[in-house]
Amino acid sequence: MIELLNNQLTFRFPEVHTKAVCSIDFQRTLRIPDDNREYPLPPGVGRFPVEHVDDFEDKLPEAWRQHGGVFIPMYQSEALWINFSGDYPCAIKIAAGKINAVSGKEWTNGLSDDPQDYAVIPEQPWLDGFNVSEGYIRQFVAMPLGEGFTAEEQITGEAEHGGIQIIAYPMKHDVYVEHFERQVDADMDYLEMPAFLRRSVCESSEPDMGLAPGGLMRQEIYEDEYGIDAWDQENGFRCFVHLTNSALYQSITGHQPPHKPPSAKDYTNAGLPWFGYYSDKKALPGTDTLSKLTSVGAKMIEKGKGLLTDNDPVQPKIVKTLGKGNTVRDGEF
Repeated sequence: MIELLNNQLTFRFPEVHTKAVCSIDFQRTLRIPDDNREYPLPPGVGRFPVEHVDDFEDKLPEAWRQHGGVFIPMYQSEALWINFSGDYPCAIKIAAGKINAVSGKEWTNGLSDDPQDYAVIPEQPWLDGFNVSEGYIRQFVAMPLGEGFTAEEQITGEAEHGGIQIIAYPMKHDVYVEHFERQVDADMDYLEMPAFLRRSVCESSEPDMGLAPGGLMRQEIYEDEYGIDAWDQENGFRCFVHLTNSALYQSITGHQPPHKPPSAKDYTNAGLPWFGYYSDKKALPGTDTLSKLTSVGAKMIEKGKGLLTDNDPVQPKIVKTLGKGNTVRDGEF
């Protein structure tokens, strides 16, 4: 079962285990400069509003009604990151336009470990973009379908799906019991890992948008330490997350869309923090398919559309490190 509560998708698997629950929300953020420099993690500036497709089906395209799911508003060239939370281990597949954001392969419902095409939570607290190389992603940036910017169009040559596709599988009951309920002296660092509220401190006339690769960011996608057989693939749930242009969101829902987030330059000049994340877990390598994608800024130049706006390079002066665990530091007295 999937529930939409407080602009957050909550996946529940009571038939597997009473504790088998995980949640996913979509965080508004700065679009980092698309200049091939490496940037740390930008902040979150609040959740995107999430709406039920079925509540507005008379105002939405037929394809959206067929897919069901939910939709969120995004401005053209706005960025997002996907936040994962929950203590019960789950395997999560994320695709954009049915292109897997971890492996670069086309969508399938099942999990694959060659190459690994999913993230494991709670070890993976978030995902900001396409997995282009070990330790680096290219930020998720919304662009209208049909203009050649999205990862889907660059890889398949078609602007067919758009949006974000998600499928979640819980850890098998017996595997969970073996790892977490039979071992009295289990490693509590894992069980007590916080669900980070990380970084919480010209538009198209068509509603469909997709995700394109933006700036280069330091972020690791972690290897599955449990193995693919740990996941209950008979009890998964999937959701299609449509992206609608913010200019049309109000006409569809009657709700005002969120304001545009600040630029990376304005945010940095205000002396506000960026973020780093520490973990000793093994990171996945990138994929050739995703590493060859052309970023939004480069694609605009290639198409003769000029320079990407609000794309000035920045030098983050304050970078806070997250993920240091629960150790209390003994400082000076």
